[in-house]
Amino acid sequence: MDDSNFFETVKQQVCTCSLDLRIAPDVEAILKMPMQELHVSVPVRMDDGTIRVFLGYRVQYNNSRGPTKGGIRFHPDVQIDNVRALAALMTWKCALYRLPLGGAKGGVACNVKELSRNELERLSRSYIKEIAYFIGPDRDIPAPDVGTNEQVMAWMLDEYAKMTGTTVFSMITGKPVSVGGSAVREDATARGGWYAVKEAAEDYGIDLKNATVAIQGFGNVGMNAALLAGPLCGCRVIAVSDSRGGVLNRDGLDIGRLREHKKRTGSLVGSDLGSGITTSELLELDADILIPAALEHAITVRNAGNVRARLVAEFANGPTTDKAESHLAMRGIPILPDILCNAGGVVVSYFEMVQNRTMDRWDEKMVHTRLETAMTTTYRMVAAFAREHALTLRRAAYSSAVGHVVEAMQARGWV
Repeated sequence: MDDSNFFETVKQQVCTCSLDLRIAPDVEAILKMPMQELHVSVPVRMDDGTIRVFLGYRVQYNNSRGPTKGGIRFHPDVQIDNVRALAALMTWKCALYRLPLGGAKGGVACNVKELSRNELERLSRSYIKEIAYFIGPDRDIPAPDVGTNEQVMAWMLDEYAKMTGTTVFSMITGKPVSVGGSAVREDATARGGWYAVKEAAEDYGIDLKNATVAIQGFGNVGMNAALLAGPLCGCRVIAVSDSRGGVLNRDGLDIGRLREHKKRTGSLVGSDLGSGITTSELLELDADILIPAALEHAITVRNAGNVRARLVAEFANGPTTDKAESHLAMRGIPILPDILCNAGGVVVSYFEMVQNRTMDRWDEKMVHTRLETAMTTTYRMVAAFAREHALTLRRAAYSSAVGHVVEAMQARGWV
């Protein structure tokens, strides 16, 4: 793990954009700090009768373009600077896709693998109680992230309804379809990522039919990325990994059987579907496409020199450090950056909000079509901007996104 600070990495991207966009220092200072943040203690009664107190956060980074939007992460590594960084990325992501939303993020420092289902429910309800006055459909709309899912969102919706006396579906997204959720939301991040990869592969001369893919991470995003690789793009997934280890099969993995193995055992380790590998080894495999789909800073200066993929597609947030990216650039390995590549989740969350507000229901075909249009149109815009100004895709994406935020701040008279 690289020892660089994730939030400092994100702020450095703003500094780079300031040079490209000629942003004044005082405006840059606003862009590099959250608008407001909340630190909360989250008491939970455990199954043994004791009360355990967890530390939680909610950061609203910038709401110049609309109410803030962002996931809730339950993970042992949750701490305030990571939440700030993720909230900033959500701000740029929403702006890049021209969504009428700002960016936010929340989280609780906990290990969900150590919690029973009842303890997880009590934690979910306790956290939403603590931040309830800080959120709302016109202020800040949470969603799932690492360690949370549609069931957690349903519990939070219910607790918020109990507190306010109203059932407002649009106060949270990523819900089950039975309580106002949208079709396609579960695989939206992965699906959107593949739509972006299809466009990038065309630009970089990668024939996706039978292209080899290695995926780091087998949570919601990584698992769905693996499941969709063949059906959407004709790719062959040769390696996947989770926090405990991975599996490699050069002939292609049976992802359905791997999913069942993980569901049964809690890990990818020990399957008979390929040879065992470490996550470090996966990142350095000879594959056409490398997909980091877990946590930040997976690719660092320590392993960048050994990355052999033809394209790195960031399905995770912040998986590549600045120094590692420079190293990959010198070696001619392009990166499809996070705010461009993994926006499918927030795009479909926005669709969910629209459906909730209008009391409408879109079918899968409509959501698929609108998501693909959003991802491909935005990729083409960023790629054209990058070519015109001789920039990397990340620098082009950030400059475009930050420019939209500054434009909104100016229109509202903030600067």
